[in-house]
Amino acid sequence: QVQLVESGGGLVQAGDSLTLSCAASGRTFSGYAMAWFRQAPGKERELVAAIRWSTGGTYYVDSVKGRYTISRDSAKKTIYLQMNSLKPEDTAVYYCAADRGGRLPPSRDGMDYWGKGTLVTVSS
Repeated sequence: QVQLVESGGGLVQAGDSLTLSCAASGRTFSGYAMAWFRQAPGKERELVAAIRWSTGGTYYVDSVKGRYTISRDSAKKTIYLQMNSLKPEDTAVYYCAADRGGRLPPSRDGMDYWGKGTLVTVSS
């Protein structure tokens, strides 16, 4: 049974940094694309960043380029999202997701597995 468990969310101030983790278990993810999505109150869930597990290739949405970094640790089967220079508009529940098709960028509707999310709140 595939499980994705996010951690690392919290309350920070604008300009601060935060690192989210996603621990993956239940199978081998070598051919997968792993992604971080976020959903702010009243808005649709949107893709933030993605990484192809096998090659390390990455994708970022324009609004986070230069501020966020996605990475993976194959030995720990963990995905990270390093978030710098956080802004109040980054406030959202952040979800980890997996696409067995390995697509970059992956589509929200094409993700095969989802975590339950971790809340990030950025105060001004």
